[in-house]
Amino acid sequence: MTLIFVAQIIFWASVGLIFYVYLGYPVLVYVISRIFPKRVKRAEIEPHVSIIITAYNEGRDIRAKLENTLLIDYPLEKREIIVASDCSSDKTDEIVSEFADKNVKLLRQPERQGKTAAQNMAVEHAVGEIILFSDATSMYEPGVLREILPSFADETVGCVAGKLLYTDHSGSTVGQAAKSYWSYETLLKESESKACSLIGASGCIYAVRKSAYKPMYSEACSDFLIATVVYKQGMRTIYEPNAVCTEETNRQSKKEMRMRIRVISQTFTDLWRNREMLSPFRSGFFAIELISHKLMRYNVPLFLAAVIISSGALAVYSKFYLAVFAAQIAFYSAAFGAWTLERNRIKTGVLSMPLYFVLTNIASIAGFFQFLRGERYASWEPIRDTSVGSDIIH
Repeated sequence: MTLIFVAQIIFWASVGLIFYVYLGYPVLVYVISRIFPKRVKRAEIEPHVSIIITAYNEGRDIRAKLENTLLIDYPLEKREIIVASDCSSDKTDEIVSEFADKNVKLLRQPERQGKTAAQNMAVEHAVGEIILFSDATSMYEPGVLREILPSFADETVGCVAGKLLYTDHSGSTVGQAAKSYWSYETLLKESESKACSLIGASGCIYAVRKSAYKPMYSEACSDFLIATVVYKQGMRTIYEPNAVCTEETNRQSKKEMRMRIRVISQTFTDLWRNREMLSPFRSGFFAIELISHKLMRYNVPLFLAAVIISSGALAVYSKFYLAVFAAQIAFYSAAFGAWTLERNRIKTGVLSMPLYFVLTNIASIAGFFQFLRGERYASWEPIRDTSVGSDIIH
């Protein structure tokens, strides 16, 4: 077997894996969702609901969030609002206390332990049959509960995830790319929900049966792990696209990178601690979803490296491989150029997509190595911009 033949095998195998991750798997899950759809029995129900908002130093946004939450269309006697403060050191707790006469409860952790620990504490004190989790910067439409709750009439449903719409009024490079990427993820969620179950939810809008919620370890990525938690109990997580919330995207690459590294590192921890769920013999198609959507997605940087190295080695023997190698160099150069323009506060237009693609894959590498080193994230810091104005030149 010659080195050229080996390089060709590596090249085409890696191209095939990349193709499967980004196109093959979405097609597979879409086809299954159409041929063997799992139906949801919906009915109008009005259980008692506890809305839990986790917060750490959200003094800038918590007032608007509470005012928005109070506008949700649902009987007041069947709704409670809990703000779980992770030892906020700004005016968050003081502002929340101003809403005490409107059935808003403040629960402050005795010591800072992170978002997941704050959620665990809040659920323990919640009286609702259904727990709706939210972030302090997520704005809900008034009918959100009317859209989420009917699915809980189906006893096989343990969690319902809503639809997150990212907004970016500044038109930033990262913000626009993140919106495009999230549109792709949203289509995938719709198929996974119908084919089997979601493997995770948007942390800013998902509801869980209190009876199905199990306290999670502090370093868990709770909005990802919750789908596994309910699936282990014989229930599934479904997607409800009509339950909508909006949130501002990050507008800087470094902030998006920090967020993604943290989430990916946490997800690797969750996958490792629940590795038995990666066996199709144990969890059926849910395992295929975990492997394809998360494990293989996070390994794309390895496949990309194999493609560029193998095509580079073959470029001296073939014009085809030379063209492929040159195209990759041009793509990564475009990403670097976009990064340079962004640092100079200049919009990048179509170059935002190469930049975001490279950014997410670098984050996968960094997140994996942080997981290997044993670094764990429990506490979190708000990384959004502190101003609402544009930080990109038009």
